[in-house]
Amino acid sequence: MKVACTVWLGAKGVKAFDLSRFLLKEEQTAAYSVEIWKRFRKWGGIPTGITQNIKDLLSSREIENIFENSDFIYMLNQASGDRQILAKQLNISPTQLSYVTNSNEGEGLLFYGNVIIPFVDRFPKNSLYKIMTTRLEETSEAG
Repeated sequence: MKVACTVWLGAKGVKAFDLSRFLLKEEQTAAYSVEIWKRFRKWGGIPTGITQNIKDLLSSREIENIFENSDFIYMLNQASGDRQILAKQLNISPTQLSYVTNSNEGEGLLFYGNVIIPFVDRFPKNSLYKIMTTRLEETSEAG
């Protein structure tokens, strides 16, 4: 079995689309996604999932296994319901939770193994920022 990754090349760089919400919605595709995730890890890969709402992932017990077997989680501002889920699942203290509660750009929490690290990152708005930004209004493609 080969691992395939599809990306779209745009004028401003590589664009990746998150379809995980759709793949995890149906039982059959969710089971397949979990199997691919596990195999990819077994082969030494670093599977990466992106979601705006953790409760989307945790609506299925199968998908919950992906979350429970994730060694690294990068959290930015979270909705109230998602904060409660993350606090319970990852044992995040109220003080740590403040980094993902009404947080500004570049603020959040890193979860690695059993370590939780708050961060504040003020990325300079230089030419590298203009290539990496996900804010459509800040790209030349918006005009």
